[in-house]
Amino acid sequence: MRINLKVWRQKNQNDKGHFETYVLNDVNKHMSFLEMFDVLNQQLIEEGKDPVAFDHDCREGICGACSMYIDGRPHGPLQGTTTCQLHMRFFEDGDTITVEPWRAKGFPVMKDLVVDRSAFDRIMQAGGYISVNTGNAQDANAIPVEKQDADEAFDAATCIGCGACVAACKNASAMLFVSAKVAHLSRLPQGDPERERRVQKMVAQMDEEGFGNCTNTGACEVECPKGIKMTNIAKMNGEFIRANWGSESSIPG
Repeated sequence: MRINLKVWRQKNQNDKGHFETYVLNDVNKHMSFLEMFDVLNQQLIEEGKDPVAFDHDCREGICGACSMYIDGRPHGPLQGTTTCQLHMRFFEDGDTITVEPWRAKGFPVMKDLVVDRSAFDRIMQAGGYISVNTGNAQDANAIPVEKQDADEAFDAATCIGCGACVAACKNASAMLFVSAKVAHLSRLPQGDPERERRVQKMVAQMDEEGFGNCTNTGACEVECPKGIKMTNIAKMNGEFIRANWGSESSIPG
């Protein structure tokens, strides 16, 4: 396959950035999208040029690192698929593919296709955890959990924090990500003692990071590679109202 790549190149956060076009003449249709980029980078290195910087780790759709905006969609044209799971057989010989980084204030571009997603880490550090006493782990069935609650918590926990929801949203909102983390823990008895502080602190940190507001357009759910549902946003809003009911302070001391 012959593929034309239109790739965003940016030296650092202060660089204006621009698109560069590359031609690959012998792309195997069974390659993954990231393997195709490996071939591109090998070609650039052999030509004495700077390779394209992009994030990757597990290449199994688990880590969420492979954040590429491909032909106007986060992770590319296939629904429920991360960039590393996208294969070249879904493109045609002679196609021109445009590849960009995530575009969001909360995800500043570091270089080329690499963005700083540490804002998600800070949101999690603000409240996306439970506090437990040290010691031996409890047996798996020691705390009874309703099946529906367990199923919904598990579904929310499949969020890999890739940021596709932010990239897809016209407001660069992180509500789907944050709500998945809040909903996951609020549906389990282990997360109940800190549920009020959790939602308050995580929402406050999300706002501080500069993410936009949710206007329920639904693009986040459509583009999420793990199928996280917008019902989690409704759950988080309910948790936030519950936490602030009768409270003058948005965050308890």
